[in-house]
Amino acid sequence: MFCRTLCLFSLICSTPFSAFANQVSDQLAPESATGWQHKPAVESQQWMVTTANPIASRYAARVLADGGNAIDAMVVTQLVLGLVEPQSSGIGGGSFLIYWDNKNKQVLTFDARETAPFAVKPEHFIGSDGKPLAFYDAVVSGLSVGTPGTVKLLWETHKKKGSIKWPLLLEPVITLAEQGFEISPRLASLIEKDKQHLAMNRNAKAYFLQPDGSAKKTGQILRNPEYANTLKLLATYGKNAFYKGDIANDIVTAVHAHPSHPGVLSAEDLQRYHVIERQPICVDYLQYQVCGMGPPSSGGIAVAQILKLSEHFPLQKWGANDTKSYKVIADATQLAFADRAKYLADSDFISVPSLGLVNSSYLKQRSTLITVDQPLSQATAGLPPWEVATHYANDQSLELPSTTHFNIVDSSGNVVSLTSSIENVFGSRIMVRGFLLNNQMTDFSFKHHQDGHIIANHIAPGKRPRSSMSPTLVFKQGVPYLAIGSPGGSYIIGYVAQALIAHLNWQMPLSAVINMPHISNRFGTVEFEQHTAAEAHQAQFKAWGYKTHSKALNSGLHIIQIGETLTGVADPRREGLAIGERQQIRQ
Repeated sequence: MFCRTLCLFSLICSTPFSAFANQVSDQLAPESATGWQHKPAVESQQWMVTTANPIASRYAARVLADGGNAIDAMVVTQLVLGLVEPQSSGIGGGSFLIYWDNKNKQVLTFDARETAPFAVKPEHFIGSDGKPLAFYDAVVSGLSVGTPGTVKLLWETHKKKGSIKWPLLLEPVITLAEQGFEISPRLASLIEKDKQHLAMNRNAKAYFLQPDGSAKKTGQILRNPEYANTLKLLATYGKNAFYKGDIANDIVTAVHAHPSHPGVLSAEDLQRYHVIERQPICVDYLQYQVCGMGPPSSGGIAVAQILKLSEHFPLQKWGANDTKSYKVIADATQLAFADRAKYLADSDFISVPSLGLVNSSYLKQRSTLITVDQPLSQATAGLPPWEVATHYANDQSLELPSTTHFNIVDSSGNVVSLTSSIENVFGSRIMVRGFLLNNQMTDFSFKHHQDGHIIANHIAPGKRPRSSMSPTLVFKQGVPYLAIGSPGGSYIIGYVAQALIAHLNWQMPLSAVINMPHISNRFGTVEFEQHTAAEAHQAQFKAWGYKTHSKALNSGLHIIQIGETLTGVADPRREGLAIGERQQIRQ
């Protein structure tokens, strides 16, 4: 009964989820690869910004050069990215922020994840015929839209920590939206690939497509006066312009007016939304301390687990060219994903053993499951030390978000590491007042319970769906040392963990870290970034008995190293750019 009515895909009912997830993620990659562009590391003395789009980096750099701080630059960066990189994030979505307040010597984390509408029911993704909706019928619909959190994050953190007046920050972004920008090759490619779905919404069709239905091309000027008008209202009235009044009403109307699958988001959902300041997840790794987001993000815990599990093996001795190193990292990732599937969800709704999952004794015991010459014999969730005895079933959800990540270090030593998302590429494809609405509700589990046990990440009114976003800060002797993060759906966790191991353990320079090919093992199949040196390790994994697969592993890593100088790098797989004050380019 529950499988019939609560699965998002009927296929899940008869297919092991690990195999299903690998199969579907190949077909529904959120943002497919669009090329490779070598990018040297950039060094600077005073400040640094790395974002996923050169226009956003330049606007953020202008704020920092004019004396603004990291939070000021964060506001501008996100608002520009919502304009020039609309497939990945925007004010219609949600974000996670980890912030170093240098004056008060504090690590602060802010949860601006979307929330499920209060009117959702367990059968939320069941069609009028009583059958589960097909994946894109669920995504490209009003049902998939959660209450956005990014605007309130920007507003509230700026009120507390910003230094430039809010309206002044928004002025240049308004001008950019009015005057327009050139469509980048990446955006043009993704419009072309998604034009069928973009055409389903009148506003998105008019904005992204030509009158004949073809995709707008690289180099075309894209103007967004609707977005400019939205920002003008935000500049005048702040967060209330978004969560109350005409913008809020238009969001709700658009969600309810979806022609085939109207949603249930309400004005009350928007008015009641709040950003939550949460405790960071921090672990010691070698001589460093690594801090990330806690639930509802699984990123901080899973990255920490991979680092701590692999710490019990001589990775430094083996180095970056030995297949055994990647074998350990792959197994550690699979074990972390097993715990993630069972335990991680919104901790305001579900008891999550966060501290137990990163407990040193627990992870030492879990590391004994890893051997260097054969696959894991047991890739199930463990039994972490826990004050509440609760039994959960394994999660049944896919996570294919389009996401962005950026880092900022200002001249006062404040640090921003922010990951932001609207979930799938172009989100729900519902466009309102110049911005796209998210489809984050499809990040919830597709089933409510399994084998008599509840699934932690099931959908519920007001609940925040589990995420893999992993904005991370690394400290050395109590001082910020690295800011790092990436887009990439549930692959984010592996991208960030591998990059941290490469730099902190193997002592690779950031310019080499950012170019490293990826190897990932989330659910038992080891995946190798195709057409890269990663594939040289594939034969040994096969000899060990692993299932293997080559595919485009399209990260978007951004990293800033903090010391006497600042060093910034941007992933060559995307269009990002690092900019620093009086910067020097290091090849």
